[in-house]
Amino acid sequence: MSSTPLRRSLGVVDGVAIAASSTAATTSIAIGMGTIATIVGLQAPALLLLAFLPVLGIATAYARLNRSEPNCGNGYTWVGKALGPWPGFLTGWVTVVGSVIFCAYTSAVMGSVVLIFANRAGLHTVAGIALDPSSTGVTTGVGLVLLVGLTALAVTGTRATTRFQSVLLVFEYTVLLGFCGWALITGEQSFSLSWFNPFAIADGTAFAQGLVLAVFFFWGWDAAFSVNEETRRPGDAARGGLIALFAMLGLFLFGSVAFQREMSLTELIKNGPQALPYLGEKLAAEPWATLPVIALMFSAAASVQSTLIPTARGLLAMGRDRTMGPVWTRVHRRYGTPAAGTVVVLSIAVVIALLAVAIPRLSDMLLAAVNSIGLLVALYYGLTAIACAVRFWPDRREGIRTALLAVAVPAVSGSVLLGLGAYLGYSYLTKSDHFALSPDNGWFMFSLPAVIVLAGLGMAAVAKYVRRSPYFTTGHGTDAEAIALPMDRAAV
Repeated sequence: MSSTPLRRSLGVVDGVAIAASSTAATTSIAIGMGTIATIVGLQAPALLLLAFLPVLGIATAYARLNRSEPNCGNGYTWVGKALGPWPGFLTGWVTVVGSVIFCAYTSAVMGSVVLIFANRAGLHTVAGIALDPSSTGVTTGVGLVLLVGLTALAVTGTRATTRFQSVLLVFEYTVLLGFCGWALITGEQSFSLSWFNPFAIADGTAFAQGLVLAVFFFWGWDAAFSVNEETRRPGDAARGGLIALFAMLGLFLFGSVAFQREMSLTELIKNGPQALPYLGEKLAAEPWATLPVIALMFSAAASVQSTLIPTARGLLAMGRDRTMGPVWTRVHRRYGTPAAGTVVVLSIAVVIALLAVAIPRLSDMLLAAVNSIGLLVALYYGLTAIACAVRFWPDRREGIRTALLAVAVPAVSGSVLLGLGAYLGYSYLTKSDHFALSPDNGWFMFSLPAVIVLAGLGMAAVAKYVRRSPYFTTGHGTDAEAIALPMDRAAV
């Protein structure tokens, strides 16, 4: 697909690629260490290392596909062309839905941090409502207010967002590295090489669930590939995504070991999404103890922004193919962004966040959300990697490098993630004999991604038989220059 008018009208600086991919690391460390500890104990460093291998394989597939065809629809376009329109649409669908769920639950994380600030300032109730940072309902209400503000900033364009995130990143990483470095030096828990031994996890279901969660922690590096049409050189997207991926690995290993040096397993599980603020309290007195709370707030805000941006642009790609409605192709004449789609994404995230209030404890809600998103991430990463292997199969005779990086590595990585997701889904189905709104209930954990996939197949049927999208005839994304989009008229 030729992307000249899209890039001309949006005109974003090259640095967006790295900034869009790197913002979720602090949030993942903060809420992830306690979450994964409830499943695999102290083996988080082992699973993070293990999960990095297939994710790196997926990244090579994205980079190869991006060089061949830069497209803000990425997996939706690439899988559709290589494997067919139905798996292609499903890839785009689960990517979008997973991102919307992420925005919904991260808003609760932001609300939780604000309430921690309020509690430390001596404010514990307002109008008879307890300002409890562990309550899903109260944290969601506060977080949704912040989500509206972040959406407004995303609508103004990725240049403004990138500048905002660059400032946040410097502060976040300085605080995270400082506190985790101090925890490594002064931690009361003895360091153990067993933390890097994945075979210490005896239960197969726990191993699979923990590995899917670890894959999810890396989620976000691919955001750069959704703004490659808005960079002056599309190759920056691949470079930015790979840099962000390796930076994430270093930060995750550093952070996970530091958390386990300072906190016992009981402390990790108990504090869950508030593990980073708890670390600050253990290591420093006020006002320094508040710095990790501020860093978590900044990271959560930046994570929401870096999710809103590629989600709206992925829907733009689907909208111009008529696999989704025309609202997704409406581009703001002043800012050159898919503003209408961004606002709709916000609205859906608000509805999902309100539905999640049915799970009263914030830690339980987060565990259910990240497990669901983890399975969706495994599905669309796996399909995209397989699509890369299929697409470049004829080029395997060009040399050993091409055969490995374009075919073998993506095929193995994709197969691992798809197999992992299938095993975990089977484990969930056989784990429980009844349904309950709890992350401990297998039927509930299976039903969330299953409903999303079934809904995606239903939406695909609508696109094919009602909208009669040309995508379902060719499997190819539509050429943007062949359609009179508002962004083109604004750029002329």
